[in-house]
Amino acid sequence: MGIIDRISDMFEVKSTRKSKRKPMQTVEIKVKMDCDGCERRVTNAVSSIKGVKSVDVSRKQSRVTVSGYIEPNKVLKKVQSTGKKAELWPYVEYNLVSYPYAPGAYDKKAPSGYVRDVPQAFQTPNTPTERFTSMFSDENPNACSIM
Repeated sequence: MGIIDRISDMFEVKSTRKSKRKPMQTVEIKVKMDCDGCERRVTNAVSSIKGVKSVDVSRKQSRVTVSGYIEPNKVLKKVQSTGKKAELWPYVEYNLVSYPYAPGAYDKKAPSGYVRDVPQAFQTPNTPTERFTSMFSDENPNACSIM
């Protein structure tokens, strides 16, 4: 069997094609849309991308949410190809931020309930104030023994 193994090793077919699938993700993009035509143009452009499962457009918030097996930069470039000014969604919900009025976080142009996503707005872990507030929290199982 030694000869057969050597011959099969010489003529082994190796596939160079990668069949790895992109992960399922949601991409949010800020796009200024004024009318139904703008909304329709952006929806059609994004829907034509391979791997897109759903497209949700909110003209009031100037927001496009795309879900599927896609790359964020590819979606952004496709939206920009429609002639609209677009950027990745730069906001985070107001209640998820520790310091919503930190320099650079508060943005008058942000939709209601959102602030700009900047590092100064989030509390750094293991700071003294965070340790003391979590010490007496209901989520801490040892809170009763401290009191």
